[in-house]
Amino acid sequence: MKFARLGAIGAETPAIMDGRTYYSLAGLTPDLDPDFWSSDGPARAAAALAAGELPELDAVNLRIGAPITRPSSVFCIGLNYAGHAAESGSEPPLAPILFQKAANTVSGPNDAVPIPIGSTKTDWEVELGVVIGTRASYLDSPSDALSHIAGFVAVNDLSERTFQLEASGGQWSKGKSCAGFCPTGPYLATPDEVDAGDLRLRSWVNGEPRQDSTTQDLIFDVATIIHDLSQYLVLEPGDLICTGTPEGVALSGRFPYLKAGDVVEVEVAGLGRQRQEFVMT
Repeated sequence: MKFARLGAIGAETPAIMDGRTYYSLAGLTPDLDPDFWSSDGPARAAAALAAGELPELDAVNLRIGAPITRPSSVFCIGLNYAGHAAESGSEPPLAPILFQKAANTVSGPNDAVPIPIGSTKTDWEVELGVVIGTRASYLDSPSDALSHIAGFVAVNDLSERTFQLEASGGQWSKGKSCAGFCPTGPYLATPDEVDAGDLRLRSWVNGEPRQDSTTQDLIFDVATIIHDLSQYLVLEPGDLICTGTPEGVALSGRFPYLKAGDVVEVEVAGLGRQRQEFVMT
């Protein structure tokens, strides 16, 4: 199943997708929020769709929002592809590196993104995102993690490298939490539709290719990440985990950083494509 949210910012309608057709879930749930994921919402939505109980949603000209409401937390894993670790001048980590983005960075996949004031090093990062479906704490093993997943999304984990690495005081979140720095979507796909261990990730800047890799190159896979995080914190329904980015970002020194007027596109196979224009703040 695929789920989306369509409409103006703050007034999105929750929807289920059947092929290219959207059906409104407004009569079933107020939104794709933590209560929806934790109360067997996807199964209820699928049953309502099969029974013909959902009205078709006219999606023409509607904005595509993030397919989740604002999460309680956005957790990110750093340097989780060997190639990206190398281009960053780092050794592959021995354990997952955790940092956080502000939850209010989550935005629609095609929303414009402002270049932060004072930024000279705004960077792109295509990533596989994982949305938590049920509360996870102190899981016994990685094999227990998969039952806690609501679904998967495409994410652009945007970064301002000066803020992240030079003005950070040793923490990365300053460079990760600027306005609009977590475009998410265009839709969430449930785990039965996704092989998270073999997904192609790509990015382009102004139509020119940048990143091209697969999740086969993850150092720590999805199950390992969820299990590891659960030993240190509580994962709540609706929380978003960004699992890391492959090589091919501006931090490598091979490409210029973003400026106003640039257009970034990112795509995760089976999870859709995003497009952001970068604008002056």
